[in-house]
Amino acid sequence: MTTLLILFIFVPILVVILLAINLLLASHSPDYEKNQPYECGFYPKFDSLFSRFNIFHFNLGLCFLMFDLELLLYFPISVSLSNVSYFGLSIALVFFLILTIGFILELSQSVIKLTDLSKLNLNNEFLKESNK
Repeated sequence: MTTLLILFIFVPILVVILLAINLLLASHSPDYEKNQPYECGFYPKFDSLFSRFNIFHFNLGLCFLMFDLELLLYFPISVSLSNVSYFGLSIALVFFLILTIGFILELSQSVIKLTDLSKLNLNNEFLKESNK
């Protein structure tokens, strides 16, 4: 048998065995919080789970995703920069320039301004209770 065939046979068997052990030995204690569809720590307003979502959180998540992917793309550039010519360096600089312009645009539209709590539209009663 080849090594690859052994791998394709052994890995699924190991996965099934580990999942079975987990199902048999894990403790099952569901309570009210664990059965809720959203485990985020915020209680829904007016007993509705489908309330309006603040666009500030969406913009912040998009910015995080975008800059996370940018950092992921910086790694191959930094590793292979010694092996490429000036053409590769110019492409890396153009890429960095485009990302910097995007970051400046986000700062100018105050998407990343985290200290402005008026955009969060939080419940004032919740803030009063948490400050006590």
